[in-house]
Amino acid sequence: MASTTFSGPVTSTNGFIGAVTGNITGNVTGNVTGTVTGNLDSTTGYVQLTTATTGQIADATSTVNTVGKAAGTIVFNATLGTLKIATGATATSTWVNADGTTAVTPA
Repeated sequence: MASTTFSGPVTSTNGFIGAVTGNITGNVTGNVTGTVTGNLDSTTGYVQLTTATTGQIADATSTVNTVGKAAGTIVFNATLGTLKIATGATATSTWVNADGTTAVTPA
């Protein structure tokens, strides 16, 4: 993939690496890795969260705890059908339910 600075409309079939400052209008197909700051406004789309089982959330060596975890990260617990929110960035940082109950500290 190429890395470049640009302004104006851009179309890429090979992906993009770099920082985007400003608004994105249109569809994003694929993964966004990094930090997204701003608002998501869609009338036809959806946001898909990372999913993990109760066992994965409780396992400090699980990918959900070792890759991209930061305070505020949201994960859908597929076992219980609940949302978990990370309280920190380390693999052993606690996850709490979105309603503030049921803390899980990975070990």
